[in-house]
Amino acid sequence: MKRKTRAALVAATLLLPGSFLLARAGWVRLKGAVGEVLIHRALAATLEDGRVRRPWSWADMHPVARLTVPRLELARPVLSNASGPALAFGIGHVDGTAAPAAAGNCVLAGHRDSWAAFLADLQTGDDVVLETPRGRAVYRVAGTAVVRFDDARVLRDEGDDRLTLVTCWPFRGWLHSPWRYVVRGQRVA
Repeated sequence: MKRKTRAALVAATLLLPGSFLLARAGWVRLKGAVGEVLIHRALAATLEDGRVRRPWSWADMHPVARLTVPRLELARPVLSNASGPALAFGIGHVDGTAAPAAAGNCVLAGHRDSWAAFLADLQTGDDVVLETPRGRAVYRVAGTAVVRFDDARVLRDEGDDRLTLVTCWPFRGWLHSPWRYVVRGQRVA
């Protein structure tokens, strides 16, 4: 009897934390899926009438544009900032750079293992489209580079209309990296 009781106690001790971890992982995935739906709804409404709409009342960001890559048949929401919480839900606009589809250097950032993973598949000559309430801008990929995270040239406005996409590098890395993968696109007239 003691052996069965001990086995049941060990099983319960392992089952309870395991069940908690599974439930928590499910909750995080559910929140992510609901957040994605709410962001896409807010983006569609914003693109239609230009009014800022937060996807949920306590959100610290809102969608400002849609980024598409026709060759990859890919679309991503662009959010109003590139803070950690915002990047969990999409690609973020880096503060202090030109607004999406505006004149200047628009810098967008995203996580290499989720929203910005597609940067690994972009090729020179690919078109990247930004759709905003003010209109649509097409950028052609001109090149890529790997730079240190503190290389300020990425953010610099050179007087031309460009789109700069940034993510961590290497793409399959698990650890924090001091390197960034940068894709530069020039606006197509």
